[in-house]
Amino acid sequence: MHQSRPPPQGTRRTRLEGQRAHGPALRPQSQAERSVRRHHTGAHAREVTTVVLTHPDYRTEDNRVTLKELRDRCTDLDTACDLVARFAEMLVNLRGEEKLAVWVTDAENSTQPELRGFAAGLRKDWDAVMTGLSLHWNSGPVEGHVNRVKMLKRQMYGRAKPDLLRKRVLLYR
Repeated sequence: MHQSRPPPQGTRRTRLEGQRAHGPALRPQSQAERSVRRHHTGAHAREVTTVVLTHPDYRTEDNRVTLKELRDRCTDLDTACDLVARFAEMLVNLRGEEKLAVWVTDAENSTQPELRGFAAGLRKDWDAVMTGLSLHWNSGPVEGHVNRVKMLKRQMYGRAKPDLLRKRVLLYR
């Protein structure tokens, strides 16, 4: 029977195996133990991001409580949440003409470097941003067709000449 080589010393695997052999350091935790541990040590960045970016109508009660506690503890997070919610409202309800200038000014004056950079980027292409946040027209159908053509080209890579590709593009539904 063929035996595999042992992993080199100092790898993550050997350290974990050593911990398992010498004690209950990595014993499995129940969901309740994990949530209690997170509650005492703070939420993970991905969890906070998910809660902040989730529409308020779709947040669970636990998420609402967690977000309120975090916003109470951190004024920077409170400011960021407010700015994100206001931008999302503009994006969904197409209220850019009314609110974008005030939002960009508030974002530029915030302490968050990411939001200041985002606001500076919006200022660089102000007309396009204003149009995108205020008009109902969009390029979604065109982007869908481009995506479909690219998918067909990938499927047929090296297998067909342009005339067959043209027929597939025109006949594909």
